[in-house]
Amino acid sequence: MNLRTLSLAAVLALASLVAVPAPAPAQEDAGFDFARPQVLATGLTVPWGLAFLPDGSALVSERTSARVLQVRPDSAPVEVARLSGVQAAGEGGLLGLAVSPSYAQDGYVYAYYTAASDNRIVRFRLAASPQQEVIRSGIPRSSIHNGGRIHFGPDGMLYAGTGDGGQTANAQDWQSLGGKILRMLPDGSAPADNPRPGSVVYTLGHRNVQGLAWGGGRMYASEFGQNTWDEINHIVPGGNYGWPQVEGPGGAPAYQAPIVTWATSEASPSGATVSGSTLYAAALRGRRLWQVPLDGSGGTAGAPSAVLQDAYGRLRTVAVDPEGWLWVMTSNRDGRGTPIAADDRIVRFPPTG
Repeated sequence: MNLRTLSLAAVLALASLVAVPAPAPAQEDAGFDFARPQVLATGLTVPWGLAFLPDGSALVSERTSARVLQVRPDSAPVEVARLSGVQAAGEGGLLGLAVSPSYAQDGYVYAYYTAASDNRIVRFRLAASPQQEVIRSGIPRSSIHNGGRIHFGPDGMLYAGTGDGGQTANAQDWQSLGGKILRMLPDGSAPADNPRPGSVVYTLGHRNVQGLAWGGGRMYASEFGQNTWDEINHIVPGGNYGWPQVEGPGGAPAYQAPIVTWATSEASPSGATVSGSTLYAAALRGRRLWQVPLDGSGGTAGAPSAVLQDAYGRLRTVAVDPEGWLWVMTSNRDGRGTPIAADDRIVRFPPTG
């Protein structure tokens, strides 16, 4: 068709259609301004765990050094503890951190780390060489699939995401602590209302749980797949999430289906947090931050969107601080990234408005 033969009205109509741009990838979530980053720390050695103290400062674990750092805006990180017994190899080392809900009274910090024979959870009070009390041991360890995220839930219980330790059969074995989400009292014992009496196993059938988050009274977890699908799952007590029989969607009705799946090249979702009605998942291999709109009923309210793609490299952890800022930690020095001189970094983004 020759435009010179069209009427002026037809040309204007056609131009208006052509001028409509294609939808662009989301660059800013309604909750955070990703155009205004604040760099809090640089030059870290594989930061992994992140938890906030009552004064608003953060505790950060370094996987390979076994150091716990205190991080505040506008000041350099300070080492406040160094744990003993940590065996950093492969994906193992000093992993997740959690702060006691009663920190003002008991002063406890919790850590998940790889020891010589297992993964374990300890609690301690901040000191240069703290006294470590083992509250849960016997979690299968390997050079891969160690899990490691710990978090106190809204119910005051301590939750831990574990990996199958490279042995897929662990995930379906109620007697194994591998390939599970664990739920325990602050002293490591099993709550009376867990799915099985005397057991800290809360859910099973996981390959490698990396993130735990709560929103709207519901629990969610991020999980590494094998070759095809990474997952976000809505967590229900006693749920079986299918591994190794199922990777991603599908399988028998007895298995809980993920609410989101991504190709492994797009995700490897590690840390997760919920702010408002959005779940954020830090992607390692995907090198981006995923935003998942939640419907408030354990499902999604639309398709996930990505921000920060390739802006900071591999992203390990994401969390919201007491002031409402979103913290993101990189993992470019973990042996699988391409670090720049400033890596690894902690960056935070302000809430909009």
